[in-house]
Amino acid sequence: MSRIDPIRLEVMKNAFDAIADEMALMLMRAAYSPIVRDSMDYSTALCDADGQTLAQGVTTPMHLGSFYDAMQHLMQRYEGDIHPGDVFIGNDPYVAAGQHLPDIYIVEPIFHEGRLVAWTTTLAHHADVGGIVPGSNALGAEEIYQEGLRLPFLKLYDQGVMNAAIWEIIGLNVRVPEMVYGDLRAQMAASHAGRRSFLELVARHGIEDVLACAHELHDYAERLGRAEIRDLPNGTYHFTDHLDGLGENPEPIVIQIALTIHDDTISVDFAGSSPQVKGGVNTPIPFTKASVYTALRSVMLSDVPNCHGFERVVTVTAPKGTVVNSVHPAPCGARGITGYRIIDAMFGALAQALPDRVTADGMGGSTVPTFAGYEDGRAFVFSETVMGTWGATSAHDGQVGVPHMGANQANVPVEMIEASYPLRIRRYGIVQDTGGAGRHRGGPSFIREYEYLGETEGVMSLRSDKRDFLPHGLYGGSEGTGPVNILIRDGIETMLPVLVTQPYAMKKGDVFRHISPSGGGFGPAAERPEAEVRSDLEAGLISEEVARRDFGLV
Repeated sequence: MSRIDPIRLEVMKNAFDAIADEMALMLMRAAYSPIVRDSMDYSTALCDADGQTLAQGVTTPMHLGSFYDAMQHLMQRYEGDIHPGDVFIGNDPYVAAGQHLPDIYIVEPIFHEGRLVAWTTTLAHHADVGGIVPGSNALGAEEIYQEGLRLPFLKLYDQGVMNAAIWEIIGLNVRVPEMVYGDLRAQMAASHAGRRSFLELVARHGIEDVLACAHELHDYAERLGRAEIRDLPNGTYHFTDHLDGLGENPEPIVIQIALTIHDDTISVDFAGSSPQVKGGVNTPIPFTKASVYTALRSVMLSDVPNCHGFERVVTVTAPKGTVVNSVHPAPCGARGITGYRIIDAMFGALAQALPDRVTADGMGGSTVPTFAGYEDGRAFVFSETVMGTWGATSAHDGQVGVPHMGANQANVPVEMIEASYPLRIRRYGIVQDTGGAGRHRGGPSFIREYEYLGETEGVMSLRSDKRDFLPHGLYGGSEGTGPVNILIRDGIETMLPVLVTQPYAMKKGDVFRHISPSGGGFGPAAERPEAEVRSDLEAGLISEEVARRDFGLV
């Protein structure tokens, strides 16, 4: 039983959350690249002295469970050699428990009167870290050495003294060093702000009180998590999902889950998932765990603190050497698509136990187009995480224009793209007759067209999914539609794979058209109220043909 006053604990919990959110806002405002500043592909966290997450900022949930593993590697590597003024950098999945090479950690210890009391941690997806493909999401890579610059945890600053050699190595190995440098400095600014705010909290409340509340917060999150799980039906729930596969001749990649609820614990076993592949969709185990935690947190009814204590009630197992627990030297540059599919598979299993708390299948995460080349003699790399469309629920239609649950990210504003890169957005809107039919309709697809304006030839690469394995409906709801990726040159349209293993050349006037997958429906379409069908018809979301054929509108 806690001896800490619950009101005081709630105040301290919100203080920790405020520090993590302050760091997130600071990073966004100071960032240079669109992938960080506009798409918001980054995360911030405040950790205790043991590297356990106390709070995470309002950005990417799929990063949630990965900070702890990375911190354990850092602390073991530098045990006895951690000092005030140190700033650590790292990204490698296999020697630093990173996620993929573009995601670079900047970590700073917090000392109080000579004692290590906490950490500020930031992680940002950088515009480029080298490798065979601009943007470093190399779906065609066969080993991690082809994906870019690998960093174990190193001291970027040692007791306040900058290591200039690391900065020079980074600058020499990336295509857009000014973007990477700017985002790294934004991460450091966020870390410094978090350290300052934590020490201000200590000054107000005293170090022992703050640390006692931090310790109690983990126990409180564990108690809440266990109480939530006790209300769920015991049993083992199975689900199998797929990635379409790589390149022109894709072979399906299997994500298989057995989710077991037993009293006050949950275990998730990935036995039966595909072996790791020679392509960048392999997932290190910290990212797999983070994706599992994200899905589970989303179905909890109570406000479980966003800290490590919740993770104590969940066990994740995955055979080594599989696509969900890759081992060296497997490439993992585009591992995000696998993390999204893990969440989708988790929803498929949870739907059997909790049909009223999950959605039908959606677009399956972000599509990531990357355009790169040289303009006026300078390299440019533009990537964005384009999303998002959800499946329907038992209570409402699928949403459109919102991110996948795994990543609280955003599409880059059209004006920002056109002002900064040789690109024009020719079309951006919703596509008629695409959401899965049901009592509640799946969210519709959207279309986004990019015209390349560069005077010199550039390249385009792409990550998408769900063409062969369509977004599923639930409880009688229909499937959604799959993605369409078309390259248009001189009026000739060429259909592209969902996961492009080789970049495509882009010449001035070429157009890339992406139509996203749509969401699956929930419940039989015949049960949809006539007034809602007519409303969809008037709004242009469905045609008269679909209103008659799928919904029986007379």
